[in-house]
Amino acid sequence: MDTADIRKQFPYLEESINGHGIIYLDNAASSQKPERVIRRMSRFLEGEYANVHRGIHLLSERATTAFEAARSSVAGLLNAARPEEIVFTRGTTEAVNLVANSWGKAHIGPDDTILLTEMEHHSNLLPWLQLAEGTGARVELVPVLENGSALDMDAARRLLAHRPKLFAFAHVPNTLGLENPAAELCRLAREAGAVSLVDGAQSAGHQPVDVQALGCDFFVTSSHKMCGPTGIGALYGRFEQLEAMPPWQYGGEMVDRASFDKPCVFHGPPARFEAGTPAILEAAGWAEAIAFLREVGLGEIHDHSVALANRASEQLREIPGLRIFGPDIRQSGIVTFSIEGVHAHDLAFFANQRGVALRAGHHCAQPLMQKLGSPSSCRASFYLYNTPEETEQLAAVLKSAVAFFAAA
Repeated sequence: MDTADIRKQFPYLEESINGHGIIYLDNAASSQKPERVIRRMSRFLEGEYANVHRGIHLLSERATTAFEAARSSVAGLLNAARPEEIVFTRGTTEAVNLVANSWGKAHIGPDDTILLTEMEHHSNLLPWLQLAEGTGARVELVPVLENGSALDMDAARRLLAHRPKLFAFAHVPNTLGLENPAAELCRLAREAGAVSLVDGAQSAGHQPVDVQALGCDFFVTSSHKMCGPTGIGALYGRFEQLEAMPPWQYGGEMVDRASFDKPCVFHGPPARFEAGTPAILEAAGWAEAIAFLREVGLGEIHDHSVALANRASEQLREIPGLRIFGPDIRQSGIVTFSIEGVHAHDLAFFANQRGVALRAGHHCAQPLMQKLGSPSSCRASFYLYNTPEETEQLAAVLKSAVAFFAAA
């Protein structure tokens, strides 16, 4: 992978802070955008923009073509069986909420069990907690092993033997630098009669993903973490699941026949779940981002990011008082850490003054970080445009921080 050539395509690299070039290590929160995505969105606004599906004029036809081509792009990225299995949402969070409020309210009742893991992002935790509260269901959690090194697979098998209605889990958690065995977990869920939902916010666009090979019922992801714009994401659902689900939101586009005095007739999926004017511009930008990533190579992107995370981990372990969460060998491009005696926000501010962009806080995984004994930590997350030299600069900045705060 030609990282030098890739970096030329990202305008953010031209910026600086206090004379330092920006080292952007907040990719797990959101990625930067290549020039071609920016230009594609501009071209769309200049010559293709109109509302979709509703007009027979030229611009509406162009917009509809681009919008549906984006759906096919996402389907291709995930290897969905057909484009109709892709529902556009505002992002991963809304996709999970869609399943919880549509499939969940239709299938989860009192005394049913919803199975999650202790490593879930709030987006894959809170919707299920709220559903359980409203239906009388209970939530059970597959624990993580010591220091968040892995999911406790023995516990997962025991809990699945209780036959939960749903098992929802992160493919790649946003904190621990590991990858869960998603295909095996989906198989175990299927054997237990449970529906499976995989949170792919940190995996799709960062590595090859094949939803048919995973065997999941649902898969959710976002554009903005894979070089695309904010405000759009997708729910993949097996078509037979989507076809049996009721709508969640109501309005234009999703209804076939509406009447004052007769029951409404709704479109089939995906239109049934896409009420109102969708994120048309964002869909065009996302399709361009997907094309860019596939040209670079998703396998190469994954290997590059993991290699940088492992390189950074080795260098950071030399810093006194620094603790890295997750497995010793990184499986994703994420390195979350804390330094004894230094608050994460102070550390991130210190790094920012020297051009290094880190994430600080609980990373929308408060229960997990509390269990690990570190309610606030810093996270460095690597992507295709990061370099080995940046891992060395990160380590140098953190060593300086330790010396600075020790002397303060």
